[in-house]
Amino acid sequence: MKKLILASASPRRSDLLRLLGLSFDVVPSHVSESLDRSTPPADYVQEISGRKARAVAARYNGEIVIGADTVVVLGGDILEKPAGEDEAIRMLSRLSGKTHRVYTGLTLIDSGTGRSLRDVAVTTVAMRPLSPQEIQLYVQSGEPMDKAGAYAVQGRAAAFVQSISGCFYNVVGLPISLFCTLLERLAGQSSLMYAAGHCKD
Repeated sequence: MKKLILASASPRRSDLLRLLGLSFDVVPSHVSESLDRSTPPADYVQEISGRKARAVAARYNGEIVIGADTVVVLGGDILEKPAGEDEAIRMLSRLSGKTHRVYTGLTLIDSGTGRSLRDVAVTTVAMRPLSPQEIQLYVQSGEPMDKAGAYAVQGRAAAFVQSISGCFYNVVGLPISLFCTLLERLAGQSSLMYAAGHCKD
């Protein structure tokens, strides 16, 4: 059974893989995530996820490397992680009372064969109107600072979300169903078989 490598330092992605009972190593890619913001969102996240996975896969031979990238999109604008509190406030002010989309690009590479698979998940999120005080208090909590779109749906920002259409885990940072589909196609084993295999090791 091929070892899994997560090419991301995101604690949320690690938590979601552990939720599936998977064993894996975390190896951050440290690649540039700079890309023209006029790039279509689906292409944007797939390109960045591919960069992460390829950079880490080049260091291994036989492991399956997982790369992911998540952005929030509002009115055609790509919102990544805020650079500071002021930008976080601006992002949340824009998202307040509006519906936006969350895109996560996912790339899996077999570092032994070089075979790779990639896809993108899209989830629609409706956010209720937020008061300036709510936004200020939330930003001061520090929670938004390493999150795309400046909010964590699995954290305090759960109070902001009116509805979600699509994969909830995609908004957290890793679309679990899509990941499981790609893993089975690439490795020939389901995530449940992987988890069971790791439990026996």
